[in-house]
Amino acid sequence: MTSELPTEPKAVNEHDTLKYSLLGPSLTKSGQESVDQQKVSEIIYNASKGSKFFNNEEVRDKNLTQKIERILARKEELEKLDLAGDLRKADDYITELEASRDLSQVLIHIDCDAFYAAVEELDRPELKEVPFAVGKGVLTTCNYHARKFGCRSGMASFVAKKLCPQLILLPLNFDKYTAKAQEVREVIVDYDPRFESASIDEAYLNITEYCQKNGTSPDDAVQKLRREVHEKSNITVSAGIAANAKLAKICSNKNKPNGQFLLPSDRDAIMAFMHDLPTRKVNGIGRVFERELDAIGVKTCGDIYTYRQYLTKLFGEKAFVFLVQCHLGLGRTTVQPAEQYERKSVGTESTFGEMGNPRELREKLRATAEALEKDMVRTQFKGRTLCLKVKLHTFEVLTRQVIPPKSVYMAEDLYKYSVPMLSKLEQEFPGMKLRLMGLRCTHLVSMKRPDTMAFFGFRKRRNDSPTDIGESSTSPHSKRKADALDDENTSSQWEEWPDELLFEAAERQEREDELQELESLSQEIDKRRHHGKEIVPNPRREASVEEEWWDCPICMRRQAASEREFNEHIDLCLSRQTIRDVVQETANARVSEHTSINNKRIKSGSEKGRARSGVPGDPKQRRLCFG
Repeated sequence: MTSELPTEPKAVNEHDTLKYSLLGPSLTKSGQESVDQQKVSEIIYNASKGSKFFNNEEVRDKNLTQKIERILARKEELEKLDLAGDLRKADDYITELEASRDLSQVLIHIDCDAFYAAVEELDRPELKEVPFAVGKGVLTTCNYHARKFGCRSGMASFVAKKLCPQLILLPLNFDKYTAKAQEVREVIVDYDPRFESASIDEAYLNITEYCQKNGTSPDDAVQKLRREVHEKSNITVSAGIAANAKLAKICSNKNKPNGQFLLPSDRDAIMAFMHDLPTRKVNGIGRVFERELDAIGVKTCGDIYTYRQYLTKLFGEKAFVFLVQCHLGLGRTTVQPAEQYERKSVGTESTFGEMGNPRELREKLRATAEALEKDMVRTQFKGRTLCLKVKLHTFEVLTRQVIPPKSVYMAEDLYKYSVPMLSKLEQEFPGMKLRLMGLRCTHLVSMKRPDTMAFFGFRKRRNDSPTDIGESSTSPHSKRKADALDDENTSSQWEEWPDELLFEAAERQEREDELQELESLSQEIDKRRHHGKEIVPNPRREASVEEEWWDCPICMRRQAASEREFNEHIDLCLSRQTIRDVVQETANARVSEHTSINNKRIKSGSEKGRARSGVPGDPKQRRLCFG
């Protein structure tokens, strides 16, 4: 009897963690504040028990629990060691980060309220008063009436029906959503022409310059923006206003729907705001990373400081940097069009029914290679590294990679170099059955012609054909998952992303993968699956007057009519002139030196001529003959 007692708490814990896992990736969505999550988890647990969805979540939860046990065992070992050096190193880095704090910028995060549902309500006003969701097999958006029952995006529809039997389900209509999103974008481009789309229904803007030019406060500017969006599109948006992108994203969820929240650009206010903030509220910390942090005692961003000496050894250097930035409320202040981020990879993948026949697997691999070639040609890249990704019927994900002898992009090469990886997996896993296959090229080499104007620092006047760098399955931010955040395979010549973006990408990919799994389990897969993650170039700002250009008096090339940029360009031209003068002087010196050497050679030749004609030369000179 006593021997069975120790096993009871463990069983209860496993049961509880599985229920929490079943709550899904979008637990923090607005509209869930008054929901009894414990009751919802019980309903989900009983409704899904025995289904493929449940079995999949059970395997995921078991694997995560084992990983957390390893983390805790490692932490227990570390607690026995003297970590004074790690603590000092962490404090030094915190001091260094604190010195870099920038409170001079005003960034906002705009998020459309229940976007897909709001667009559907415009066509069917009667839906405004009833609970409904968009998406058949898996919910992609729920209106706020449905959220009161615990329904949320990323939830299997059969589970949502258990929570809310009267729930109405509508099919997705991406063309309709994309057209409406464009209306919203045409408004926000006037506030920041270089705004950054995070997805079809959210964006980051830097309105520092707008506020200065118009003599308005950030609060009033955002109020005006939200009003104009509603007048143009009949869509309401919520906004967060803060000193950086990370804080703005968090703030945009504070007063949803149809509200805004301003976090003062003051260090003390920011530190107080972050101190009690649950880690899950930070963009970049998904439910997996949340559970890992919670296991070691980090429940809020304030707790990060308490455990700072353990973070590097438990989660890696990049995770340490990211978490310390979260504790301090630091984030990127740079905002730029999403299509201008340097692409790190190009890939495609597809989910299908269980497949184990070797011939069929190779046919699927060839089709995947052909699909990837189209993406590589469209984006104008070749890849130095080729990665194969498969998901077994047990939902275990495996990846393999190879470095071909040349950069590849053609389907024939992609297939040729990926077949051996597939064959090796078949040897490692006899009788292997797959349900997903994907190919991805990394360490990219551009196939575009070099831009000589950009190389020499001259600004383009206009780009009338922006490159479409959208991708069928993932956004350009989706570089890698949380388990691969410490991968250092990227060559040093490639631009480094801020850690903030890497973790945001990992969390986004986590949600995307879960959505794909749910779709495949529900047997209702949208073949156009992109869920608003495609990249669309920013709308052009409609100017009332023709754009003004100034001629540089040094190089005589036209420059944008910006005093600061024009002065910087002149400084650059002057420095180039200085370099040219130095080069010219060096060249003249070399010419003089060359002339002197030639004179010496002529003189030496004359002496040799005299020696041949009987004139005595240097007796120490030895004649060299090359036969």
